[in-house]
Order: sequence, then structure tokens, then C-alpha cells
Amino acid sequence: MRRKSNRIALLAMVVFMVVAPALHAQKRPFIGYVYPAGGQQGTTFQVRLGGQDLDSVDTVLVTGPGVTARVVDYYRRMNNQEVQLLNEQLEALKKKPSSADPTMAPAMAPAMAAENPAMMSEMSAVKSPETDKQGVAKSLAAEIEQRTREAVQTPACASIASIVLVEVTLAADAPPGRRELRLATPRGVSNPLSFMVGQVPESSRKPMISATLQVLGKEASALRKRPPEEAERSITLPCTVNGQVASGEVNRYRFQAKKGQRLVISTLARQLIPYVADAVPGWFQPVLALYDANGKEQAYVDDYQFKPDPVILFEVPRDGEYVCAIRDAIYRGREDFVYRITIGEMPFITGIFPLGGPVGAARLSKIPGWGLSGAKLDMPPANAGPGVVEISANKTGLVSNRVPFELDTLSEALEKEPNNKTADAQQVTLPVIINGRIEKPDDWDVFCFTGKANDPVVIEVRARRLDSPLDSVIKLTDATGKVIAFNDDCEDLTAGTNTHHADSYLMTQLPADGTYFVHIGDTARHSGEEYSYRLRISAPRPDFELRVVPSSASFAIKTGATVSVYAVRKDGFTGPIKLTLKNPPPEFTAGPVTIPENQPLAKFYFKGSATPTTTPVELSIVGSAMLGTQETTRDAVPAEDRMQAFLWRHLVPANDLKVLVYDSKIQPQPKHPLPFNAPPFVGPPAPGTKPPIRPADVAAPANGTPAVPKPKFTAQQIFGRLKQLKILYEDGLLTDSFYEQKVTECETDL
Repeated sequence: MRRKSNRIALLAMVVFMVVAPALHAQKRPFIGYVYPAGGQQGTTFQVRLGGQDLDSVDTVLVTGPGVTARVVDYYRRMNNQEVQLLNEQLEALKKKPSSADPTMAPAMAPAMAAENPAMMSEMSAVKSPETDKQGVAKSLAAEIEQRTREAVQTPACASIASIVLVEVTLAADAPPGRRELRLATPRGVSNPLSFMVGQVPESSRKPMISATLQVLGKEASALRKRPPEEAERSITLPCTVNGQVASGEVNRYRFQAKKGQRLVISTLARQLIPYVADAVPGWFQPVLALYDANGKEQAYVDDYQFKPDPVILFEVPRDGEYVCAIRDAIYRGREDFVYRITIGEMPFITGIFPLGGPVGAARLSKIPGWGLSGAKLDMPPANAGPGVVEISANKTGLVSNRVPFELDTLSEALEKEPNNKTADAQQVTLPVIINGRIEKPDDWDVFCFTGKANDPVVIEVRARRLDSPLDSVIKLTDATGKVIAFNDDCEDLTAGTNTHHADSYLMTQLPADGTYFVHIGDTARHSGEEYSYRLRISAPRPDFELRVVPSSASFAIKTGATVSVYAVRKDGFTGPIKLTLKNPPPEFTAGPVTIPENQPLAKFYFKGSATPTTTPVELSIVGSAMLGTQETTRDAVPAEDRMQAFLWRHLVPANDLKVLVYDSKIQPQPKHPLPFNAPPFVGPPAPGTKPPIRPADVAAPANGTPAVPKPKFTAQQIFGRLKQLKILYEDGLLTDSFYEQKVTECETDL
């Protein structure tokens, strides 16, 4: 009876230790990488995600049609004591395989079947109960060996050390291109990461386990121990290769090519993971090199125009073998240095002109690129409103890279050469958007207009934000050549991952009636057919854009959540902005919130009903403000607040705002409940309550009675071990007999 009482007391304390932290705060799930970060249409494959706060993960969310995914397994980060317990369990399984207790979590079977279908098939065919016990024990042993191989006590990045295995199925007709992938637990929804639907065959390297923290002076001990035969892979074109770069590592791909082939070798790395934790620069900076069969370098790039992800455009000079190599620019690496390289005669747009056009009548005069002969351009629909859309080219079913294209309601004009000097300035009538290019080194384009004293005028360049490599600089001069205003760079919070705010902007008042000249050039005096721009010269057009951070939220029933809504004010707009929920589900409410006049942000609080959501729902926040005499409404774009190189912050846009409402009284169910019932948790102990006092903790009485020998472990250490045993058992990694044995040892010590 006393032993049963001890067990109940012990289990009550364990339940409190495990559950109590969750009652105070729910951490938002986080994913730092997904590998591979995509796959080919019509295939099913397994991907690996690294993150943190992913306990009880059960749902995969992917935007767009044609993609289904399910959670296969979860490897949470374990400490040294848990690994030791698993090693002891493994030793027990191997020592007595015929009599080992095979009891384990039933939920482990699907994961084992996915990882080792042959073993599960063999197990299901056995007839003898004794043989069946041995087979299940072997499966548990294999699972434990896998988990202990994955365990890294000092990971290079702790925030990506918990692993989720996911099975993804892409339909044969799944639209190609970028999607967003999230994970969800019963208590929250993660941030999104890019996931690509590809069109050509794919090849993926073995996934890395968590990289070990490098210690100064002992860096070599943390390097990846890759077998030499895995350094290079042979592929057949066209092909997309998936890999992860470890510290100091170079990955190589060998392929056959024929003379005259025009190969596009394009990389996705930063476009997959905009910012990696604790890194300078704040992203994987890949470098590509191309060699012939003799090892002679044929091409080398470390970017593409202004973007960190490199592209090689290569016309094959002769038949033979070629090798493409990728590494980090400064030889960094770990499991979140993920890349996708597509090699083949693919359609690829290198630039467009113009970069935009009028709503309802947009046209392109030139589409430079590779493999575009006979390609069909997917232009925006005629009913598309103002804003930036993406366009691409389609050649025999293969879709090119996507490029931005801007639609506007102002009158538009094309730049006309020669207009390099004030004397040759191109006359324009305001308001106007001029589409031009800096085509020659040290080129300046000059435009003139007439204005009146005290007239406000805005001069804005949109180039870098539309994927042009132009690093613009503008100046406004009067008829005598006097500089009235000048600007090089202007920060724009809506630019997402654009780390160099290279577009120019100025707003000023004209000092007198007369003729004025707008000069535009490239800061570094670079030029080319890709150096396009859109130059707006007009009176101010007050407006605003909104960003809501973060892009997911969760809260308990009858409560709510708070997000930050940023206002990006344009052309001098300073008025208040009223925030509301747009067409919310009936159970969601929010009182109107106002971003005060001339303020950059406000906190927006919304709440749910008394019933939890079965799946995450999408909410939309809108803002309305008076622009002149007209009320205008703008949608708040969901975004993630990310930091670059420990200093600069960026609002990275997401597709949607995901919200989950849960019942805090219902705890997530473990895969494998405890083998005997624990008492229900009734609440935390009274403030100041300490662990129970054991006889061994009491000093010997003064009358000389011998003291009870002091135990080896403190009560707190014992409760910690019980917690570890409970979690490992519920993970399905301990047998009944082993768990009972270890709990009994703890009871004895207590």
C-alpha cells in the first residue's frame, strides 16, 4: 500500500512538472528549414524539417492545390540523461531478445513502416507469438538506434535541433512554383517556409543530422564526416538537385552535355530561407563553379545581378562531361544551408521591359532571356487592379522563373534617346510614369517639366523592388543647373527580403515658376539592357500599406491574441488608420483599433469563441483611412519579422494569417499513455511549497541515534528523472518492463 502511495505522489509531481509550464505560456512553433525544399510533380517523398517548440506536431499546411502532406515522426531534442536511458533500454533489448517486453506506442507502426517497409512486412507475416515479440523488439531497437544517432548535445543552432519527418505527395497536375509550408501543433501554427513544386526529375542527397557547435581551436572535430564517395554525384539533365552544405564542404554534380546546348544553372538558397539564425551574412551565400572534364573552370558566379542566389548561363563549347560545384562563399555550413539547383535547357527570363504598364493595357516590348524562343508569356488578366503581379514564360509545358510586373493608373511614357544632357532632355507632362533603361556606362537620363512656385512634387524610382539591378540616384535641378533636391537610397519596409534599399525617392516643393530637370543614373555607373526603371514624377499621392506581424497566432478559448500592424505611409500621408477584421468567421471578434496620426504601428487584439477550431483558420485585417475626401481601404499583408546579421530587421511577407484556438483544459494526448493510471492534475502546489522531505535529508538527532545515510540523488534530481522517463515512454521508446524498473528505482531512492 505504501509503494502505491509513493507511486501516486511521484506521478502527481511528474504531471505537475510536465504540465505546469504549458499552463503559463504557449510558445509559437518555429521551423528553420525544410529539406528537400521541394519535389517533382507526380511524386511522393519524405522531407525533414528542423525547428523548436514542435511537441505533439500533428498537421502540415501547404498553400495552393495539388499538394498533400502528413507528419510521419517527430524527433525532439534530447539531453544527455535521456540518451543514456535510451542506451540502457537498447542494451536490455539486445541482451534478451527472446524475452524482451515488446510493448511500445502503437503509433510508432506507421513511422516504422515508412522508414523500413521491408521490416514491417516481415513482422506482419510471422505466426509465432515468440517470433512476433522478437520482431517488435528489433523494431524498437532500430528506432532507438536512429534516435540516438540523431541526438546532438551541443547543436550549432539549438532553434533547429528538433526534427519532424513529413511525407509529401505532389499531384501530377500540381501547378509548378513556390508554395508556403507550415507545421501545426494542437497549440499553435509555425512560421511559413518556401516549398517548391518542380517539373523535372530530382536528385536529393542524404539529409544531414544536426551540426555540432564548433569550438574555437577545435573546429575540425565538428566537421561533417562525409564518405568520399558522397562528395560527387552523377546526374542526367534536365535535373533538379537538392542538398545541404556542411561547414567547409563542397558538393559536386557531374553530367554529360553536348556542344551548342544553352544550359541554365539556377540556384535557390536564400529564396528558400531568407534568414538563418546566428549567421553573418544572415543567409546561406552560395557560390557556383562549373568545370570541364579536365578540371578547367568554365564559369564562376557568387550571385545573379543583385541577388545572392547565383545563376550560370552557359553555352556548351564541346561534347563531354562537366561538373557543377556549390559551396558557401566563406565555407560556412550546417543543416539549414539548403539549396536547390536546376540544370537544363530551361526557359529563363533575365529581364523585362518595361517593368510595368497601365491597368488594363499593359504590354511588353522585349523579354530578354534564355530558351524563350517560341515561349508564351503569361501576362496579368485584363481586370487586374493596380499593384505588383508576377509573370512568367511557358515553353512546351516548362514554366520559367517568375518576375514582377507593376500595374498603375497614371499616364505612362517611354524614355527616348538621346536624353543624356539637359540640352537633350525629354519633355514630359505631369503626372507621368516613365519607363526607361540605363543602357551605357555612366549614362544619365534627363527629363524636363514645367512647374509653379510652391507646387509639391514627388520623384520616385521603382527598379530594385521590381528585380532590376539598377542602383538608382536622382537629382532635381532648375534651369540654371542648381540642385534643388537629391536622393540615392530610400528605405521601404514593404520591400521584404530586399537588403539594399537602392530605389530613390524625394518629395519637395518647387521654389519658383519655371522649367525643372530630373536626372537619373546608376550609383556605380553600371548599365545594360536589364537596368530598367520606372520613374514617377507627379504631385504627392498620399496612401499607405499595412503589414501584420507575425503571420500566425494561437490562443485559448474565451481569450485572444495580439499582433502588430505596421503602417507604411506614402507621399506624406499622416492621418489615422482604422483597423478591423475583414469578414471574420462568426466566432471571431475585434474592437476597432486606430493607428494614431503619423504613427508607424499599433497593437491589434482579437478574440475567439468558447469552442476551439478544429483546424487553423485564416483571418484578414484591413485598414481604412481618409485619403483626401475619399475613404480608402487596404488589406494588411501578413509578414514575419526577421533579423539580418544581428542588426537589420525585415518584414518578410507571407501568404496568409493563420489562427488556432484551443481548449487549455485538454492536454495533447501522448502516442503511448503510461502503463498505469496517474491521478488527475488538480493544480500547482501552494506558493512556497518544496519537494517532500525524506528521512535521509534530516540531520542525526542529538541523542546519538544513527542518521539515515544521505541518498546519492536529491529529490529534485529524482523528479527530473521521472519526468524524462515519462516523456520517453510516451514517445514510445521504452518498454513497460524497463519503465517500471526505472520508476521503482526512483521510488527506492525517494
